[in-house]
Amino acid sequence: MWRQTLFWVIVSCILFYMTIPAIVVVMTSFNPGEILSFPPNGFSLRWYEKALTYPDFRIAFRTGLIVALISSTLALVIGTSFAFLVVRYVFPGKNLLEGILSSPLIIPHFTTGFGFLLLGAHLNLNQTLTIIIMTHVVLVLPFVARAVYVSLLNIDPNFERSAANLGASPFMVLSRITVPLIIPGMAGGWLVAAILSLTEFSASLYVTASRTQTLPVAMYNYIREYTDPTVAAVSALLIIATMLILMLANHFLGLRKILAIDSH
Repeated sequence: MWRQTLFWVIVSCILFYMTIPAIVVVMTSFNPGEILSFPPNGFSLRWYEKALTYPDFRIAFRTGLIVALISSTLALVIGTSFAFLVVRYVFPGKNLLEGILSSPLIIPHFTTGFGFLLLGAHLNLNQTLTIIIMTHVVLVLPFVARAVYVSLLNIDPNFERSAANLGASPFMVLSRITVPLIIPGMAGGWLVAAILSLTEFSASLYVTASRTQTLPVAMYNYIREYTDPTVAAVSALLIIATMLILMLANHFLGLRKILAIDSH
């Protein structure tokens, strides 16, 4: 009994430690004072009003939303194709392809951003939406590929075989059997990719300019000049929105299965 109690105490301490930064940010966002301070010496929503009306944040959020929608959609198409290729076929270099698809998880984001900065300068695309989208596609691609990969593994191959035995063409099997069965994985992968793209900072710092900055970069530039809790309010809004989106997605799509947290 004491071992189980000790286990949950340790788990609770770890979870609390991991959530301390978010708790501090949310509490600081309600500080009525002009200076970032913790703990807050009162309660005010004035910084949330400023966060929602500050022009740079609104423009940066719109830019980031466009980048997130396009990059996550492109990553969905590319990641689904590669996942299907890896799961359904055996070919030379298969392990190498899997390693390349997973490499953005290992390579630091600032390294990827610096690489695309050099590439953008060479292609005359430096600090444009095109190079930002290209950067984000590379960063979020492993998450989409992983979600679709798990969904494909969970499909009973007898469904596809039965359709083929009944005379369905490979295209009909793909469009009417395989794709509908992996739609939750595709939707979950797209959603995770969009959230990661919207909140990406390290690589975006290298490839954005003042006219194309995303929200995290705009927050960084703001805090370099001002010390009020506006950035804390923006961060709190992002934390709350992300939590709600993921909770809804987990409820309707089953993200635990898609991301291989649950095996069944």
